[in-house]
Amino acid sequence: MPVVVVESPAKAKTINKYLGSDYTVLASYGHIRDLPAKNGSVDPDDDFEMTWEIGNSSRPHVKAIADALKDDNELILATDPDREGEAISWHLEEALRKRRAIKKDTNVSRVVFNAITKSAITEAMKNPRQVDQPLVDAYLARRALDYLVGFNLSPVLWRKLPGARSAGRVQSVCLRLIVERETEIEAFNAREYWSVKAQLSTPRNQQFEARLTVLGGEKLDKFSLENSTAAELAVQAIQSRDLSVARVEAKPASRNPSAPFMTSTLQQEASRKFGMGAKHCMSTAQRLYEAGYITYMRTDGIDMAPEAVESARDAIETLYGKDYVPAKPRIYKNKAKNAQEAHECIRPTDMMRKPADLKVSEDDQRKLYDLIWKRTLACQMEGARMERTTVDIASGDQQIELRATGQVVMFDGFMRVYEEGRDDQVVDDEDGKRLPQIMQGEAMAKNAVSPEQHFTQPPPRYTEATLVKRMEELGIGRPSTYASVITTIQDRDYVRKEKNRLFPEDKGRIVTIFLVNFFRKYVGYEFTANLEEELDDVSAGDRNYKNVLSRFWKDFHAAIAETSDLRISEVLDILDAALAPQLYPAREDGTDPRVCPKCGAGQLHLKTSRTGGFVGCGNYPECNYTRPISGEGAEGYEKVLGEDAGDEIHLKSGRFGPYVQRGEATPENKKPPRSSLPKQGKEYLPGWGPEEVTLEQAVTLLTLPREIGMHPEGGAIASNLGRFGPYIMHQLPDEEKPVYANLKETLDVFEIGMNRAMEMITEKRNNPGRGRRAAAKALRELGEHPDAGGPVNIMDGRYGPYVKWEKVNATIPKEIEVKDVTMEQAMEWIVEKAGKKPAKKKAAAKKKPAAKKKAPAKKAAAKKTKKD
Repeated sequence: MPVVVVESPAKAKTINKYLGSDYTVLASYGHIRDLPAKNGSVDPDDDFEMTWEIGNSSRPHVKAIADALKDDNELILATDPDREGEAISWHLEEALRKRRAIKKDTNVSRVVFNAITKSAITEAMKNPRQVDQPLVDAYLARRALDYLVGFNLSPVLWRKLPGARSAGRVQSVCLRLIVERETEIEAFNAREYWSVKAQLSTPRNQQFEARLTVLGGEKLDKFSLENSTAAELAVQAIQSRDLSVARVEAKPASRNPSAPFMTSTLQQEASRKFGMGAKHCMSTAQRLYEAGYITYMRTDGIDMAPEAVESARDAIETLYGKDYVPAKPRIYKNKAKNAQEAHECIRPTDMMRKPADLKVSEDDQRKLYDLIWKRTLACQMEGARMERTTVDIASGDQQIELRATGQVVMFDGFMRVYEEGRDDQVVDDEDGKRLPQIMQGEAMAKNAVSPEQHFTQPPPRYTEATLVKRMEELGIGRPSTYASVITTIQDRDYVRKEKNRLFPEDKGRIVTIFLVNFFRKYVGYEFTANLEEELDDVSAGDRNYKNVLSRFWKDFHAAIAETSDLRISEVLDILDAALAPQLYPAREDGTDPRVCPKCGAGQLHLKTSRTGGFVGCGNYPECNYTRPISGEGAEGYEKVLGEDAGDEIHLKSGRFGPYVQRGEATPENKKPPRSSLPKQGKEYLPGWGPEEVTLEQAVTLLTLPREIGMHPEGGAIASNLGRFGPYIMHQLPDEEKPVYANLKETLDVFEIGMNRAMEMITEKRNNPGRGRRAAAKALRELGEHPDAGGPVNIMDGRYGPYVKWEKVNATIPKEIEVKDVTMEQAMEWIVEKAGKKPAKKKAAAKKKPAAKKKAPAKKAAAKKTKKD
C-alpha cells in the first residue's frame, strides 16, 4: 500500500477515510527537523550550509514512516499546500533518504489539495508532482535569515540591555509599529473645536437634525468654531433667522460586497467581530480545515474556483431567491505578489452546509465558520442599492446654511447576509439616518439649536486586526506569519493586550529604541518589505536564495561587530538622549523635568534591570525614586495615595508589577509592609488597577496576610495574595512546612470564613498528593543540552508544565502544547530564565590538576573532546 504522509493525525484520520484501505496514511506531526539552537547551525563561511536535526519528539514519527516503507515502495507527500508544507515534504524526503528508507526504486511524489474533501483528494492523487524546489529555497532563506538575526542579535540585547529577551527579524519591526503608535499617542495634543446642530420640523411636524455648514456666508471647516464663544454666536445667528429648504438632492448609490477571505482579512474580521486573537483564529480555522469544512486557511489569494462560484450562486438562489443572484458571477482579482504562494480563498467546502449543520464541540469553530460561510455567499450576491438624500436649509440672506443627510436602502442585496466590520466605529454616522419627506422651498421650524464641544482624538492603539492590516499594507511578513509574530511579542512581555488593544511594555520600548538607534536599517519598514519581495522572487524561481543571504549577512555582520565594544553605560546614555522628550516632558511649574521630584537634588536617568527599563534618581542609594519610562504623566506608579495612621501610603512599581506600600524604606525599617495589586488571571480586578486603586483599597491590601482564625490544634489560618494568586495557609506546631490551599476568587482573601478555610486546609492535609505535590515527573525527554550537556526535560509542575535543565526551571507559555515543544524553544526559554547563556561544559573540569609531566596528554585529551 502506498504510504501517504500528512501533517496532523486529525487530517490523517479524515484522509484515510476517503482513500480507504489501499493506502497507509501517517502523520509527521508538523516539522520533523529544525536548526539546532547553537552556534554554527547556519554557517555563512561555508556558503550558508545549514545543519538540520530531527527533534526527539519527531523520531518515532519518522521511524513509523520508515517502517511503513519497508512494506511498500511508494511514498506520497501530502503536506499542506504552502511554503511550510513544501518544506516539511522536503525535510521528510531528505531524512528518509539519509535513513535509507527511500531506495533508488522508491517512487516519491508530492500531491497538494486545497480542501480535505473526497473529490479534492481524489483529484490530487491523479496529479502528482515533485517537491517544488523554489518554494523550498524560499523556506530555507527565511529560516536562515531568522536564525542569523535571532542568534546574533539576541546576545547583543542580553549583554547591552539587562532583562531584554530575544529579537526576531519580523517581530522587531512589528514591535516598532506598536511602540511608535504609543509615542504618537503620548505626544498628541488635543485641539478643541465646536459644532452646532439644530432640531428642525417640517410643515407636517416631522422632526430631523441638521448641522451648521455655512456661517456669515463662509463655509465652515472642522476648526472654524474654536471655542464656546464662537459656537454661542453661531447659535444666536441661527436663532435670529428664518430658515427654509434651499435644495433637496437625492442620488442613487450602491455598495458592492467585500472579497472573500484570505488569511489576513479573516484574522482582521475575527478580531473585529469576536475579539479573537490572530493565533486563536488560525488554530480554530485549522480545526475546521482538518474536519473538511473549509478550504486551506493560509492563503494570500482571493480567487474562487469556478465550481465553487457556481455552487455559491445556487445556494444564494435556494436560500434567498433569484433577485439576490447577479446576472454574472463576481470575479475577484488575486492581489498576491507571488502567484506560486497564492491559493484559493478561504471558503466552505459545501456552500449549502449551514453553521447549525456542523458537528463541532467548540462554539468558536461554529462562529468562525458562520463568518466564512456568510462572507463567501455575500461575495457572490447582488450589490445593495440605496438612495442618498442631501438637504440644504438656508436663511433668506444666505448667511446661514445647515445640511441634513440621510440614506434609504432600496434593496439590501448582500447586506441581507453580511456586512464587513469597521476597525474604529464612527460615533456620529449621519449617512445612516433616514430623513422625512422634505420639499424645496418649505419653511423649517426651529425646535432647538445646541452647540457641542469636541476634541481631536489621538490615533487609536492597534488591535490585532489593525496591526495585521498595517503590516499587510507595508508588505511586512506574510499571511502565514502574522499570528506567530503577534503572539511572540506578547509572550516575550514586550507587548500586553488589554481590552483588545496592544500596549507596549517598558521592556518593549527600550528594545525598540535600542534597535532603531543601533540597527535602524534592519527594523526599517522599507528594508523589511524589500527583503520580503526578494524572498518572493526566490519562491518564484527568479532569484538565488544564497545570493540574498550573502548580501544581507555582509552588512548585518558588520553592524553586530560595531556594537560589541559598546559599554552598557554608553548604550543607556544614547537611549536616554533619544527618549528625552518622552522621559522628561516639561513640568507645569517650569522646574527642570530632570530633577528628581523626591530628593530635589539628583538628576533622573534611564536605567535598566532584568524586568525592563525605568527612570531612576542618580543619587541612588541615598534616594530610591523610580518610575516607569512612560513619562512624568505615568507617575501613578510612584505616588502617594494618602495617609493612614500617620503613615504615607504609596503606589509603586516593582519587579512583579505595581504594589502599595506603607511608609518609606529606612535603615531601621528596610522592609515596610507592601502588597501587590490583586489580579484575576492576567488582568487586574475591576476597580483595582494602578490607575484606579484608592487609599481605602490600599489600606485593605496592607492588612494582608489576614488572620482568619485559630486552628483547634494550634496555629493561625491566614489568607494572602501571592505571586501566583490568592491562597490560605496553616502550619501545625509539629509540621516542618505550612499547608497551602489556592482560592479561586481573588477577593476571597478578604471574605473567606473559618468554616470554609478549615475544610480546605483539612482536605489539603488529608490529600498530600493534591495539597503537597510529590516530586515532579518528566512528561517528555527532549534530549541532551546541545552546548553544556545534561538532560533537558519537560516536567509536570504545580503551576503547569515547565522545561528543566540542571537548576534552571523555565515556564512553558500556556498557548504551547507539551507535545509541540522543540529543543530550540526549550533552549530559548532556558537562556532567558538563566539571564545569560550557560558556559559550555569543559572536558575533565572536575578532575584534580594532573602532574606536570602529564599535562600535554591532558591538553590533547581536552582538545579531542572539544572536537567531538
